[in-house]
Amino acid sequence: MAKGGNVALAALSEHAGAVIASLGWSSASGDGDADVSVLLLGADGKVRSDADFYFYNNAAAADGSVQLLGKTPTESGSEDRISLDLTAAPEDVQRIVLAASCYGGAEFGDLDDLRLTLADRTGEALLRFGIEDAGGISAVIFGELYRRDGGWKFRAVGQGYDSGLAGLATDFGIDVDDAEEPAAEEPGVAESGAAPAGVEEPRAGSPGAEAIVVAAVAPPLGTALPANDRDSAPPAPPVEQAPPARRPRTARKKVTLPAVTRRSLAENDSWRSARLFPVSTLRSDRERETRATSVLLSVMAQVPEFGRRLTAAFGAPAGRMETYTEVALPHGGESPKRPDGLIRVERAGKLWTALVETKTNGNPLRTAQVQDYADIAARRAYEAVITLSNDVALEGSPLVDVTTDGRRKHKVALWHLSWAEVAHQAQMLIRHEGVGNAAHAWLLQELLLYLQHENSGCHGFQNMGPAWVPVRNGIDEETLCEGDKRAVDVVENWERLIRQVCLRLGGELGQKVLPVQRVRRGTDPHSRRAELADRLCRDGRLQAELRIEDSPGILGLTADLRTSKLRTSIDIPAPGQGSPLTWAKRLVRQLADAPADLHVETLVDGRGGGPRGTLERLRPEPADILPKDSARITGFRLSLFKGMGSTRGTAESGFIRSVDEAVDRFYENVVVGLDRRAPSAGRQR
Repeated sequence: MAKGGNVALAALSEHAGAVIASLGWSSASGDGDADVSVLLLGADGKVRSDADFYFYNNAAAADGSVQLLGKTPTESGSEDRISLDLTAAPEDVQRIVLAASCYGGAEFGDLDDLRLTLADRTGEALLRFGIEDAGGISAVIFGELYRRDGGWKFRAVGQGYDSGLAGLATDFGIDVDDAEEPAAEEPGVAESGAAPAGVEEPRAGSPGAEAIVVAAVAPPLGTALPANDRDSAPPAPPVEQAPPARRPRTARKKVTLPAVTRRSLAENDSWRSARLFPVSTLRSDRERETRATSVLLSVMAQVPEFGRRLTAAFGAPAGRMETYTEVALPHGGESPKRPDGLIRVERAGKLWTALVETKTNGNPLRTAQVQDYADIAARRAYEAVITLSNDVALEGSPLVDVTTDGRRKHKVALWHLSWAEVAHQAQMLIRHEGVGNAAHAWLLQELLLYLQHENSGCHGFQNMGPAWVPVRNGIDEETLCEGDKRAVDVVENWERLIRQVCLRLGGELGQKVLPVQRVRRGTDPHSRRAELADRLCRDGRLQAELRIEDSPGILGLTADLRTSKLRTSIDIPAPGQGSPLTWAKRLVRQLADAPADLHVETLVDGRGGGPRGTLERLRPEPADILPKDSARITGFRLSLFKGMGSTRGTAESGFIRSVDEAVDRFYENVVVGLDRRAPSAGRQR
């Protein structure tokens, strides 16, 4: 679509009552990112209340009309997806604005390939709108959906805002608070500095930092107010003081569970805690598949936030969910087929149905089996087939090759979930975002314990594939040639592993962790992986980069198959003020708890690497890291090295386990101690 163009959704698809909007971008440097936001507007072009503003701290509407699904890696960067159920939108909502805002000090001019795509509930792409030459703007409206003649239309907008998210929100009637936080801490605030329940806490420490308030409660009576909030008249007696005006609360208090368990009352370690979902008695893969399907689907039906989180990306509406296992469905003249599970969602008298096929351990999905279920779903007018296994799906590399009958009017969408994604979403809800009540949190905890049990078979990606050992041997013997298909297989599995590392680390931290793709715009995924495979043949190294939200830099990971070493690293930019000696001393102080074998390297303008040494040597003499010729320092590179596992699996000596351990050790012992980004460079609250 061209800027300013519009189109009726009903003319594009008969399934456009629920759509998925994807706002995407890429960055050749790997720096800079953006977050999406959605605004529901009335006939006057303004929000009805602050509750109509959806962003990362207010991610879902109670009626299911809006749900932010989070970021998804793509071949050229990342995209933020939004589930929109237009049939659930309130009648007085006339427009739905889709926008994004940069954070981390970036501007949209720093990002490439700005685009919005819209897909129907089957996953079929309906339209695409690209924004060229965004320039120095920090917020942009990509497009909007609006009512017209009893239906919905889409308009390509492409309007930018120099004033960022705050300026955009203000234009549509959102109450933006530009004031700094009071210096005095309010009673009731936890020692950790967390805000009371219901209060959205802006990032402090930056004069003029903007904070978008979507939920607040009045301070307790007797709380000291800042000077500019006090009345100049003599204070009235306490009994006559009126409480400060309360602002409406737009979110209920959520329940989370602590990551650290309470002290056990058991007499010794042989006492096993009773579990809701027992797993130790499972003997066969068929038993594991049946149990895992039943456990997952039952929790999805009982915990609405969890069920919605997993199905919204597949086009399911927000409504009453029921789940079933081993449903017998006729299949032509053959005997009935029994998919592992079935999900059905009802909203306003309409049904959304998906068949579920599950695999555990290293068992692959079978194309013929999934094809049968797709044919059954098409004949019965079901909306989707969902496959679930330990494999991680990659763009351009499907796990099963299913064909659709073009003569059929009804389209069936094929979706895939990995067990790692299921565990990630459960962990995000019970550890960080919260659910409606304590019983739901306990159910999710039991599900997570089941998935993490060694006998469940639901451990995520756990095998680098049959090409791993031959490729390692070929690199060691220098017999691996460019163009070898086995090298492409290893590159694909390396990408799957990195995606799983991001899911696991993001779930533990409660932050976004995404792989960074530094590729040219429009690069085909097959061509990109073939190029990386040829580089592996030449250099013997697998490389990846991870962007961890609020970290001071990009975490790099290199697996050197020639030396059997794993290298984890991060580049820290030089501070804008102070002398180089001050920078070096400050860096050493920040690394007080880091391992002594941490390598520190100075980055010098124009020639890359400069002086280097281990932290053990630099602690008594930080000046040793400075260049002798007073060259301009651009930053510092911190690196840790670790032996690489040799086998292809997750055993003690496995490559996958060694990667997990290397990333965890580097983050916990190095990255955590470093200064975070300045509050002014963070995301607006």
